[in-house]
Amino acid sequence: MARPKPAPRTTASITTAAVLLAGAALGAAPAATAAPGTAPAGTTAQGLTYHDIPGSGGITLKGNVFTPAGAAAGAKHPLIVFPTSWAMPQIEYLAQAQKLADSGYVVVSYTSRGFWLSGGKIEVAGPPDIADTSAVIDWALEHTSADPDRIGMGGVSYGAGISLLAAGHDPRIKAVAALSGWADLIDSIYSGRTQHLQAAALLGGLGLVTGRPGDELTRTLKDFLGSNLDKEPDMIAWGKKRSPATYLDRINANGAAIMMGNAWGDTIFPPNQYASFYDKLTGPKRLEFRPGDHATAEATGLLGLPNDTWTSTRRWFDRYLKGDRNGIDTEPPVQLKSRTDKGYESYPDWKSVGAVKNRIPLDGTKKVRANVDSGANGGIAILSNALDQFLKLPPTVSVPLLPRTFASVWQSERYATAQRIRGTSALHTTVTATKPSGTLVAYLYDVGPLGIGKLVSNAPYTFHGQTPGRPFPVDLELYSTAYDVPAGHRLALVIDTVDPLYIEHNPTGAQLTFSSPGTDPSHLSVPLREK
Repeated sequence: MARPKPAPRTTASITTAAVLLAGAALGAAPAATAAPGTAPAGTTAQGLTYHDIPGSGGITLKGNVFTPAGAAAGAKHPLIVFPTSWAMPQIEYLAQAQKLADSGYVVVSYTSRGFWLSGGKIEVAGPPDIADTSAVIDWALEHTSADPDRIGMGGVSYGAGISLLAAGHDPRIKAVAALSGWADLIDSIYSGRTQHLQAAALLGGLGLVTGRPGDELTRTLKDFLGSNLDKEPDMIAWGKKRSPATYLDRINANGAAIMMGNAWGDTIFPPNQYASFYDKLTGPKRLEFRPGDHATAEATGLLGLPNDTWTSTRRWFDRYLKGDRNGIDTEPPVQLKSRTDKGYESYPDWKSVGAVKNRIPLDGTKKVRANVDSGANGGIAILSNALDQFLKLPPTVSVPLLPRTFASVWQSERYATAQRIRGTSALHTTVTATKPSGTLVAYLYDVGPLGIGKLVSNAPYTFHGQTPGRPFPVDLELYSTAYDVPAGHRLALVIDTVDPLYIEHNPTGAQLTFSSPGTDPSHLSVPLREK
């Protein structure tokens, strides 16, 4: 497929990414001989021992080990392996590892290959990374009091993805806690066939600063951020190889007990792909969603502070590695916390979360000019949803002031009672474009009496190869969420063509028309919690 001529905004977006990456590159990628926060192999500090652990392919991984204090000679203990997050050194899990060791676990954490002092290059959870997990388990069984029949893996972000992948390749793994991770890498950073610019640039820049990107990563990131559609099949194949969803049958066959946790506003790995993967798991499983952005739900626990996510993680390992009857396996497995409420909600499965559907008609015909940001947008990666998590300050916009030349707006009636949105809202509409390629971004807002809209959800959609002037249907799932719309408010759907979070593909002068044919009415389906 030929690459469309970038619109000015697309070019600006690519330039932004290049600047981010170039800025990151000004800090020299660390040689395999320097990293902060590490100690020589074999030394101890506060009961912690540091080790050089043989990885796959002859490289060395920098790791540390916590062993239960006062253990009887010859006693065996359940083992937990923590690969580090993207760009993080081996000290990432010290606080949680100490707590786990205090309760009877051997905990081995290691810096993922290609980062800091660990050898090799960044493979983005490729086959060498998965082989590393088995090599670390082999080493732990030989050099610690780890029990070969009670092995778990876990981690945050990159460590979560590697742990899920490992569960499909090493049957010795009996339990997994995957926090703020991914199940489908393509659906995470290329959902709606749209590059998630800020997410990819952030990961790429951090990789340059803290590690040594492999040639395949460098080439793929260049093609991705450069909108090289000729390489799209190769990029998708690269992502599928690194997606736990690709190995679902193996994961289910191996039967590890899998707990997954994520944040509603995760701008790196949105929650939809996690929920979809969870549905297909057949072994013991648990799914937890909370307010926040990427890894912010787990962050305080990494500092040793009280944290619900890490409490669930310890209970999960206790049940499936120690055999403790602590009740976590008898609780409803889907646990959610609304962005606007303090309490938790329990569900028997994901499909029960938004059992009631509120259908909002999208009547009439509306036309927007592309290439201009209307003012509606999803915020800034990591920052905006963290502000929502801690200060209840989501991205906002004045809906009445949105320029209708660049944004189409539909609004519901004012609701007499609170609307408890739970799950995945779905847009269906008909689009007619003046150019073969284009991008649209849909936003759902909670609109108060003064017209101020608080962002509930959003998602991008990109098309290529359409016939100008010919209508075509668009179906788009917005990012899953849990949000309570107060009584007296209304919902607004806004569609425009530019968002700083994404790379857009609207050629100069493009226009998009949204219509609602009588034979195929346009609508937004909003999932609500049963009263």
